[in-house]
Amino acid sequence: MNDKKCPDLHERAKRIHEPGRVCRELLYLRSKRAKREVPAFTYQALQKGTVVKPPTKIDIFKRQPVKETVFKIYFMRGDIPVALSGRSNKQDPTKDRPLRWHCTPEDLDYCYYLPIFLDGLADIDSDTRLLAVNAAVDLIMRQPHKVLPVLPKLILPLKRAFQTRDKGIIISALKVLQLMVRLGPCVGQALVPFYRQLLAVCNLYKNINVNLGEGIDPDRSKRIGDVIEDTLKLLEFCGGPNAFINIKYMVPTYESSVFPRCQAADIQDVSAKH
Repeated sequence: MNDKKCPDLHERAKRIHEPGRVCRELLYLRSKRAKREVPAFTYQALQKGTVVKPPTKIDIFKRQPVKETVFKIYFMRGDIPVALSGRSNKQDPTKDRPLRWHCTPEDLDYCYYLPIFLDGLADIDSDTRLLAVNAAVDLIMRQPHKVLPVLPKLILPLKRAFQTRDKGIIISALKVLQLMVRLGPCVGQALVPFYRQLLAVCNLYKNINVNLGEGIDPDRSKRIGDVIEDTLKLLEFCGGPNAFINIKYMVPTYESSVFPRCQAADIQDVSAKH
């Protein structure tokens, strides 16, 4: 094998230089050479001919997978004392259907059954979810004073329903939450410490709305942005003096819709003086 010696300076000076066009083509081909992707924050990112791999994109509005709910397990096992009467409508499967209770609903243990019914709000099956929503609403309307003692057990099922990122499930859970706040005594004030668990999803979907221009759509119950706005207003109205600041902490774009009583008293005093 012949060893090739490096040319000296005189030989380099006598060598015929290649034209500039060839050099430019070589530089262009070198710039178009594929670079190796390497992970970020490593020593490989400092090497030549490498490019840092970009982070993966996360769709925050993507529907999350839902495990089998406790309500579905109990219902398939026959431990739920309620059923839907009649057949479901194929054109509108979410249409309300009457319930058939196997016992007196007022005699049920709310601390045991109401969290199970709220857990069914996150079920994938529309018929099972409809049964859970109607049963929970029926129990709340029959005995609203029993909601406050069991309120800490209802936070986790509501949070699980919000984390599904399904607009239909979120709207159903918000409507049940509105019903509890309207009918249950002191439920609005008792919910203030749990805003951090419940209102995170409201900050994501609050601005998702439909611009109708000059048109008017009276059906606000099917638009998630309007349902969230109504829920936040109701929570502020029934949550006491500390409700607004806690809502503002979780939903920074929310503006108060309740007229402060202190300003109302000041206005009355000023008008009385004049």
